[in-house]
Amino acid sequence: MSASEAPWHSSFPAPVSTTVYLPRTEVHKLLLSHSHTAGKDYVLVDLRRNDHVGGTIRGSINLPAQSLYPTLPVLYTLFKSAGVKQVIFYCGSSGGRGSRAASWFQDYLNAEGEKEMKSVALEGGIKGWVGSGEEYVKEILGYDAAAWAPSS
Repeated sequence: MSASEAPWHSSFPAPVSTTVYLPRTEVHKLLLSHSHTAGKDYVLVDLRRNDHVGGTIRGSINLPAQSLYPTLPVLYTLFKSAGVKQVIFYCGSSGGRGSRAASWFQDYLNAEGEKEMKSVALEGGIKGWVGSGEEYVKEILGYDAAAWAPSS
């Protein structure tokens, strides 16, 4: 991006809510749980677009961060209708897109007076997930080890 080119999120308001990070151990427990169902109890949202390589965490939907803000009302309606209690956003590290998306969605939930649903970011993003060991890697659909190998 050149110095004169504004970041993709600059045309949207800055989030107000402080990002809450959910430890990957908790997300892993959700994935392995027989009492919680992806798409019903929680939704994992992979925000990557151009860097969407190497696989995605099982049960995730891909919604590039650049298209998220305008879709917040529709996402809220869909998730509320499904009874979703937690929306977990992530990107590569969850430090930029992941935290911004989680905060935007929490801002929307707050504006709606929503008390049953919460919005969080996956601590460490998918890079942290992949780096946490085989038990995490085996939960990656389309895993491509070459995409995660250190570049030389």
